[in-house]
Amino acid sequence: MDFRQHTEETTRLLQDLLRFDTTNPPGNETPCIDFIARTLARDGFESTVIESAPGRGNLVTRLKGDGSLPPILIFGHVDVVPAEANRWQRPPFSGDLHDGVLWGRGAVDMKNMVAMEMMTMALLKRAGGTLRRDVIFMANADEEVGGVFGAKFMVEQHPDLIRAEYGITEGGAAGLELDGKSFFVCSTGEKGMARFTVRGHGKPGHASQPHMDNPILPLAIALQKLIQKPLPLHVTRTVRAQIDALSAEVGGELGRMLQALLDPATHDDAMAELPLSDAFKRRLNATLRNTATPTILQAGTKINVIPGEAAAQVDCRVLPGTTPESIAAEVRAVVGDAVEIEFGRFTAGQEFDPASPLLDVIRQSVREHVPGGIVIPGLIAGGTDARHTSKIGIKTYGFVPTRYEGPTMVGLAHNHDERISVNNLMFGTQVLHDVVAKFAR
Repeated sequence: MDFRQHTEETTRLLQDLLRFDTTNPPGNETPCIDFIARTLARDGFESTVIESAPGRGNLVTRLKGDGSLPPILIFGHVDVVPAEANRWQRPPFSGDLHDGVLWGRGAVDMKNMVAMEMMTMALLKRAGGTLRRDVIFMANADEEVGGVFGAKFMVEQHPDLIRAEYGITEGGAAGLELDGKSFFVCSTGEKGMARFTVRGHGKPGHASQPHMDNPILPLAIALQKLIQKPLPLHVTRTVRAQIDALSAEVGGELGRMLQALLDPATHDDAMAELPLSDAFKRRLNATLRNTATPTILQAGTKINVIPGEAAAQVDCRVLPGTTPESIAAEVRAVVGDAVEIEFGRFTAGQEFDPASPLLDVIRQSVREHVPGGIVIPGLIAGGTDARHTSKIGIKTYGFVPTRYEGPTMVGLAHNHDERISVNNLMFGTQVLHDVVAKFAR
């Protein structure tokens, strides 16, 4: 199939998606979901649209196969994180196309993937022929705030609409160029969550009469330790498989440096020496340890009053295999005993087998589009809706096929000036279509 004829259609589709302000909170995804339903209807798809709450729309449609193999689910969320418009070069909900690049909140996370999935469904339908698997598409709300009104709702309230053997959603990383070779990451696992609050306690009083029993002091010391001293190194099955695959391909001194990342005694020096972008190093480092990042501070309410308590909320992401008890012990060992630590809800990390028929098809399709292209497993440092779909047995992989286009096009999710090139959008659409077509036939 010559995908060049579909460039304008795919580009316009993503532009339209980007122009819906689905900032979460509040989300207000239903207008975007209704647009998706209307667009799919042009190719004869009948979609089921379900609101989990007013304005919180979710959509499911299905391309029927003959049922000889279990379904595959391709899915993505349409909500986005807030954007500081005054910090952007172009309005974040404009969908501007400039010099072959599409700008907008969601261009990378993850309306780009939703557009790729919609085009995949449309092109499979137009091509006709018999599929052995049903191909299910879901566009959902609320991933950015936990999925209660999105994938979690669909899994708990409407599981039969989306039940499948395998799933593909966001994840992986932009293509990686290393030692002259092109690598593509398919996420076969992701970290869980163990957010917590750190509190310093002290003696309130008038700010004109300072004293050392100010609760901000023990809190500040604890946060400094959290930021400056990483939590211990842990090597999961997924990351070991990733490093082994990378080092086997590149070999030599570079391969040795990669393996050295897995040893606490040599990790820091190896990370400093690796010829990788800072953005990729940050992602890689986050897959080798639990992380605890302070993000919200709360203390006094009047400038002339020393508060009795100061608190910080900490975003904590945990590796597969971590327990509530083990992460609590790691954090306490770093911050000491001068502060109180209160953990919220714990969500475990997860891993799927990196050896699977779906991953084999992904590897084959990538090689067809990028001769010599290598697909490696990876662990998502954040979280996705896979944590919900896995609860009904869907083996969910994170794979947004995009090529490396230089350091300025890396790390744009949740960032100012989020954008994607039309070339990468079309590359991803072709690869995703081929993966789904091969796997479903």
